[in-house]
Amino acid sequence: MPDLLLELRSEEIPARMQRKAAGDLKKLVTDALVEAGLTYEGAREYWTPRRLTLDIRGLTARSADQREERKGPRTDAPEGAIAGFLRGAGLSSISEAQVVNDPKKGDFYVAVISKPGRPAEEIIAEVMPGIIRNFPWPKSMRWGAASMPKGARFAGIDGKGPESLRWVRPLQSIVCVFGPEHDETQVIPFEIDGLVASNITYGHRFHAPDAITVRRFDDYVTSLEKAKVMLDADRRKDVILHDARDLAFANGLDLVEDEGLLEEVSGLVEWPHVLMGEFEEDYLEIPSEIIRLTIKTNQKCFVTRPQTGGEGLSNRFILISNIEAKDGGKEIMHGNGKVVRARLSDAKHFWTRDQGDMPDLDTLKDSAAKFGLDLKKPLDQRMAKLDALNVTFHAKLGTQGERVARIRALAKELAKVTGADPALVDRAAVLAKADLRTEAVGEFPELQGLMGRKYAILQGEDASVAAAIEDHWKPNGPSDRLPEEKVGLTVALADKLDTLVGFWAIDEKPTGSKDPFALRRAALGVVRILLERKVRLPLTQAFMWAYSPSIYGTAAKSLDEVAERAYSPDLLSFFHDRLKVYLRDQGARHDLIDAVLTPDADDLLLIARRVEALTAFITSEDGKNLLAGTKRAVQLLAAEEKKGTVVADGVSEELLKLDAEKALWAAIVVASKEASDAVAKEDFRSAMEALSKLRAPVDKFFEDVLVNDEDTAIRANRLALLKAIREATATVADFSKISG
Repeated sequence: MPDLLLELRSEEIPARMQRKAAGDLKKLVTDALVEAGLTYEGAREYWTPRRLTLDIRGLTARSADQREERKGPRTDAPEGAIAGFLRGAGLSSISEAQVVNDPKKGDFYVAVISKPGRPAEEIIAEVMPGIIRNFPWPKSMRWGAASMPKGARFAGIDGKGPESLRWVRPLQSIVCVFGPEHDETQVIPFEIDGLVASNITYGHRFHAPDAITVRRFDDYVTSLEKAKVMLDADRRKDVILHDARDLAFANGLDLVEDEGLLEEVSGLVEWPHVLMGEFEEDYLEIPSEIIRLTIKTNQKCFVTRPQTGGEGLSNRFILISNIEAKDGGKEIMHGNGKVVRARLSDAKHFWTRDQGDMPDLDTLKDSAAKFGLDLKKPLDQRMAKLDALNVTFHAKLGTQGERVARIRALAKELAKVTGADPALVDRAAVLAKADLRTEAVGEFPELQGLMGRKYAILQGEDASVAAAIEDHWKPNGPSDRLPEEKVGLTVALADKLDTLVGFWAIDEKPTGSKDPFALRRAALGVVRILLERKVRLPLTQAFMWAYSPSIYGTAAKSLDEVAERAYSPDLLSFFHDRLKVYLRDQGARHDLIDAVLTPDADDLLLIARRVEALTAFITSEDGKNLLAGTKRAVQLLAAEEKKGTVVADGVSEELLKLDAEKALWAAIVVASKEASDAVAKEDFRSAMEALSKLRAPVDKFFEDVLVNDEDTAIRANRLALLKAIREATATVADFSKISG
């Protein structure tokens, strides 16, 4: 069966777009071919900075013939109906239709429509121009005459301006060859914007710019390799990583690996060549995080560290060249070194200025007094500046200064729950956002929090305060670390709860896949902190603290309206959804989570403990048997309640006639008390062990007792017994929601 080789070669494609674009090309082409009636054995996509390549193996040479029978109207139908049938079936005369007899419906027309198969070459040539013209690039461009202003474009043959091709970068050539594995292949010469597909491609821009004739994928890869083009992106990544490790090791260093940067640089080169540059050791006085981001962001280079260990970096960096230079890369290393030094000089300037006094201290006195700031300290100055500038946090939620005031007041209340030192919490909350006004964070927003910690240490803040400034942003995702200490944990909770409650109040909630303010991430962060740090925090109480008039001040007039939104079950339900996701990721069964989760449950740690205890119990033999008996009782009771059958308000011992129902009632009384006492002590395992004692009495009850007795009073009393079972088990879970 024949194979198809497709290459779209252009100017350099942005590295961040390459992998997805290659995947899009594969999907678009294979979908179009399958829709046209072709099949294939396998397809794989490849990409380099200058080309997208698709290798399709085992493509059928021709689409299958198709035969369709289209049923029409009865032979005695009106002429209009018959004419419409002929048009729809593509028939010129009714004589071309067949007449079929149906014993029940009579004679009716049938059109037999035959569509012969088409050669794969014809199908490929037909679908490719549309795929290329409508390719889903995030950003694309026109070039040449098509890029001129509308009135200045060259006219086409028909006197109209050409329909210009949009592509991520100017498209330069197209390869499209098709044929069997061992026979001659043929070019499928479709045309788009003057580019005609051929069997000609080109190698490395500098090392091998001459034309290359290709027949099929294998010799295409071999020819590109000779022309200094490594087609497989994953192989380029592997070569870069191992060569960089080896070069660092040979110089007594370790490579600081970065998967994101590795993916990016593999999309910048077709023939990777690893080199090492250096900068002056004086720049190592700058925090390593700034050095790493400066070199990564501006020069796409890797940093290294001494093999002796530690967090400090060396003054050597690894760069990836697309050229195998004749001088061994000396000029390339020299040029990159100059740029790196210039960027590090800027970074050092930011680092130094952030530790100095601001020029307008006199204008910051009011803000300093408001937050109790010491204007002799650089970080305090920058917090005062953040407030004085009235930097907007959100149009409906006020300024950053107002937000810090809210977080500060909320953190004060939360400290009573977490057990953190209130004075340290207050100081950390006041300084948490101060580094937003530093030049280092202005240049590298990724460093917010981390730079605040470093500046806090430099000005002599308590270690817990400094750590909290960095950690209050955390966790930033399901795999990010949690705040290390109670002070940071408290401020992190305050920050996230203020965000959630605030945006809920202004009705800016996540919808579907849209979550512009990362509220799901904030809620998951709260869930992780509470559960993994074992913090007992009633969320409804936290919402109330977040909306206390002391925080909102002048906004207290509308507090009732705002609080009504915040206290609605909707926000608590949002937390429940994040809790479910978290617990399921930890291996908990969804039905067990639903069994313990009530709409008003606001202690997430308690819910998690209930799920853990229920999971252990329900997998035991007693648990399985009790579940079966309990579900039978609950289902029978629910069915009777639905019918309107009378259920007694309580169990009357005088109406208990049989030993089995007397024994069950006695067991329920004991188990209910023991379970309630255990739940009060939050000992859920003991509560479930107490309930497990109902197993035998419940089984015996259903063996010996007819619930729907003819005597209505006895029936109502026995249904009350079932209700008592439901109420007893409900102290720990809603057993009706448990599957099995």
